[in-house]
Amino acid sequence: MLVLVAGFLVLFIAGGARFAIGLTLKPMVAELGWERSDLGAAVGIFQVLSAVSMFAAGRLADRSDPRFVLGGGLLVSGIGIGLMSVIAAPWQALMFYGLIYGLGNGAASIVPVAVMVTRAFPVRTGIANAVVMSGMSVGQLVMIAVLAAALLSISWQAIYAGLGVVHFALVPLLLAAIPRSTATPPAAQRHDELGVTAAAHTRQFWMLLVIYAICGFDDFFVATHVVAFAQDRGVDAFFAGNLLALMGLTGLLGVVAGGALSDRVGPVWPTMLAFAARVVVFGLLMVDQSTLSVAIFALVFGATFLVTAPLTVVFVAQAFGKRHLGALTGLITMVHQISGGFGAYLGAAIFDSMQNYDVAFQIMMVVSLVAMVLSLLLRPSRASLRTT
Repeated sequence: MLVLVAGFLVLFIAGGARFAIGLTLKPMVAELGWERSDLGAAVGIFQVLSAVSMFAAGRLADRSDPRFVLGGGLLVSGIGIGLMSVIAAPWQALMFYGLIYGLGNGAASIVPVAVMVTRAFPVRTGIANAVVMSGMSVGQLVMIAVLAAALLSISWQAIYAGLGVVHFALVPLLLAAIPRSTATPPAAQRHDELGVTAAAHTRQFWMLLVIYAICGFDDFFVATHVVAFAQDRGVDAFFAGNLLALMGLTGLLGVVAGGALSDRVGPVWPTMLAFAARVVVFGLLMVDQSTLSVAIFALVFGATFLVTAPLTVVFVAQAFGKRHLGALTGLITMVHQISGGFGAYLGAAIFDSMQNYDVAFQIMMVVSLVAMVLSLLLRPSRASLRTT
């Protein structure tokens, strides 16, 4: 139980903090005289470096005590996001948010948490990971709601300083809650399970990479731009900020439902249904951008936002085994994050060029349709995967 609580708290903080830049995007650009693409570039670098860090953290989690992986990640995250309170030039956003916060956030992330939880709960893995990863949705709901309200009376600089302090405060609690080691005993490991090189010779592996790349591409475009987009369409700043928070509430419902469904019928159907919902709501924005449609889009997309996160370990465990779970889930999540950075930056570049997001919505709908089809083609049986 302490493993679940500790993992939940780590993702609660990470889930709230990483969305703060979307909430503060418009006031930061207005005050500093930047373009949206200046912060979009910082988000892009964050996505790439946090992705690389996730892969490294996954490999470390396969071999060492996850307390130190997660604790170190929280310390570095706190430094990076705290320094965002003193930025005055675009290069500082690239350094503090993109580089430092990116590396720390990648280490204190879903990858080592998922490895830790999967080892602790070998049965009903989907729902156990879903419950822990719902911390990201709850963090988004609670922290963004609080920050949106706080922005009415305090500066965005104070928001980032406070987030740095919160990261530091969690470290001693984390070290006390997580058992000293959750490593899988060598006798419990199968020696015929696939590592990264062997997995890369299977169709399943490459299909998963494409699906998760599209997932990240959608996710971080929306997370970075939905508040600014809502304000562009006439939604007031407080309501727009709370839309992002409410996406956390629907995300909580979606991730738990997806995990439970996965334990019953496997991970393919929850994944396919999530992308089908995205196709519908991106299509909605292509024909109507009223306040009601914006709200429907945000809430429905929010319900899909974390559905695939706990399913990564389920896909990997079914297809390739658990011996290299951290490395493989870390690699897939790395691709998800890098693609997410590209989605965040592309959205900003399209807006700066056209002063709207219409083309971006069209692109997102098409790639979501591709991911939906690929999801149906996935095969969970390990016996069918050893073809090259």
